[in-house]
Amino acid sequence: MESELLSIEIAEAVELTERMKMRSGQPFNSLDIELRLSREKARLACGKYNAHPSKGNFKHISRLFKQFSTAVIESGFQCDYGSQITLGENFYANFNCVFLDSAAITIGDDVMLGPGAHIYTVDHPRDAQERRAGGCIARPVNIADGVWIGGGAKILPGVSIGENAIIGANSVVTKDVPKDSRFLG
Repeated sequence: MESELLSIEIAEAVELTERMKMRSGQPFNSLDIELRLSREKARLACGKYNAHPSKGNFKHISRLFKQFSTAVIESGFQCDYGSQITLGENFYANFNCVFLDSAAITIGDDVMLGPGAHIYTVDHPRDAQERRAGGCIARPVNIADGVWIGGGAKILPGVSIGENAIIGANSVVTKDVPKDSRFLG
């Protein structure tokens, strides 16, 4: 009982940073200077990679990712932070893919993304005042092994896509997709 009370007192005494709020799924302020600098760092790394997307140039973006092994990422790749992206083995992203990783993006093995596929974890308040103040909330996206996502598809916050599912080109995925299914939204 005493340890529980101590834990509560410590938690109440700690002021959470906007990054801590973002990573824990709480509402956060995207205009926070630490978050803005982190996004700038990711943009610079992506810019260096996209200027010369050769195998030796992966150093610029691979150090951003939480996990990065065997992957082919064509030029035009952009991400918010990179630090919350986990890529499985044999991952392929065609040209101009975008990952907005305010929450975790976890991608399994043997996943393929068509050109211009976007994965979003961040959402904004419906209230205009809150949006103007930089308010955001993020929910993780999980993509299982063997998934194929067609060109131009958009995966929205909080979505999980099951093993071997196929997402059709230009689909907007707002809900979970079961394994072995086709979503042609």
